[in-house]
Amino acid sequence: MKAKIIAVLNQKGGVGKTTTSVNLTHALARMGKTVTVIDLDPQSHLAVSLGVVAPQQGGIDEVMLADCGLQSRLLPVRKNLNLVVSGPRLQEIEQLSEGGSCRGDLLKKALVSCPLDQDFVFIDCPPSSGVLVANALFAADEILIPMTSDYLVLQGLSHLMGTIKKFEAALKRQYRFSLVMSRYIPTRRLSREVLELVKSYFPGKVLATPIRETALLAECPSFGKTIFEYRPGCRSARDFTELAKDFLENRVM
Repeated sequence: MKAKIIAVLNQKGGVGKTTTSVNLTHALARMGKTVTVIDLDPQSHLAVSLGVVAPQQGGIDEVMLADCGLQSRLLPVRKNLNLVVSGPRLQEIEQLSEGGSCRGDLLKKALVSCPLDQDFVFIDCPPSSGVLVANALFAADEILIPMTSDYLVLQGLSHLMGTIKKFEAALKRQYRFSLVMSRYIPTRRLSREVLELVKSYFPGKVLATPIRETALLAECPSFGKTIFEYRPGCRSARDFTELAKDFLENRVM
């Protein structure tokens, strides 16, 4: 069984990429799916959010830079859920000057040479458009785009779609992608207006369950817990459970 590879991507920061990566992957794991999540952000927020404090061991950096086997870097963090930490050398990949287009193929080569017998591999991407994001796009089968409901995010989304189209043209393929409305405030008119705009621009692409804004989701990482551990049964936990079903069943607005 070849794992389906999903890049969690948005070049704008603060849109809930890591929050989505942590809680969606745990929701899927709780449903019995086998999942690996790769921290492709040198800030290592994903590892901290899962309770792996200040990881110093090599992770996806060693896999990409030193041809270290991916299997040896899997860290079981929850039942059915593995983590590959970013590692202290990950930032070096952005500075690689040799190798030309091969610099963008390092992650794909690692995943092809060591395929994981799992349902899904999620890649939590940095908020940038550099070599690391190129690696995620080369490797991914699908793209999941978290976004918040403000107009500046719409401008960033336009830029992101332009980047994706360039990759599609270069690779002669078309990505399947979906959007997640994150940090949504249903009582706020602006939130509702932006959601309607996104649905009109991307019909059939917005997953059915918006993740509503709550302080609980911001508090979880400081305890190294997912929302299902920090406040089981709360509204946010229910949102992510439904979002996982949306993802599996392609339920859209």
